[in-house]
Amino acid sequence: MDFPEKILKYIDGKDFVTDNIGMSDSSVLIFDDMVLKIQPENSFNKNEHLMMKWLKNKVSVPEIYCNITENGRNYLLMSKIAGKMSCDDEFLKNSKQLVFVLANAIRTLWNVDISDCPIKNDLSTVLETAEYRVEHGLIDVEDAEPGTFGKGGFKDPQELLGWLYDNRPEEDFVLSHGDFCLPNVFINDDKFSGFVDIGRMGVADRYQDIALCYRSLKHNFSGKFGGKTYAGFDEKMFFDALGIEPDFDKIRYYILLDELF
Repeated sequence: MDFPEKILKYIDGKDFVTDNIGMSDSSVLIFDDMVLKIQPENSFNKNEHLMMKWLKNKVSVPEIYCNITENGRNYLLMSKIAGKMSCDDEFLKNSKQLVFVLANAIRTLWNVDISDCPIKNDLSTVLETAEYRVEHGLIDVEDAEPGTFGKGGFKDPQELLGWLYDNRPEEDFVLSHGDFCLPNVFINDDKFSGFVDIGRMGVADRYQDIALCYRSLKHNFSGKFGGKTYAGFDEKMFFDALGIEPDFDKIRYYILLDELF
């Protein structure tokens, strides 16, 4: 694999392993004390760089060592977050503690002052991006949740986009991770230790993260990833840990919105 010279001076001769967990189009190389993420140049990696800088001393995210774009690819070299992904077998075996930590991670975001946050991901902005993706054929319908498209669901991404425009909920803005699934949340010593993959982070409705965390918990406990199922998860414990009465209409809305990303 070829690397830009500015990246190579940090990693030359160092051993690494490749991280294959997750659904992104990134290549992630894990070193002893660093992580290198390589992905096609797009608005999300530009946002990630910007948010990492803004979040310093606010929320635990990786520190940037070097960020460079070359030949249409972005190379982001950063520090490692302590601990393990929250989808690790160790945590899935203890559902009550896992849900408590994830709820704490969400509340950590809610407690950040968003008055000068540089990224706004309100529905007007996100739906505009979704529309571009639909119009340019960038939606993988085969990767969608069962029932989203086809019999009993939407005819195609264009019909789903129309429904999303027609059914926009009221927004309650907080700092949102944007892709709050278990591989993007790290735990160390049974405590939340940091976030990764923050290219979709910004100001958004609080249900953006509630919905995707809820979906990720269900998938991980049901064995969708890797085939192993885990006992002990009850969705009520998640909402109790957050201290909310769930709005399942909003949860469905934000899960459907994510089908276009």
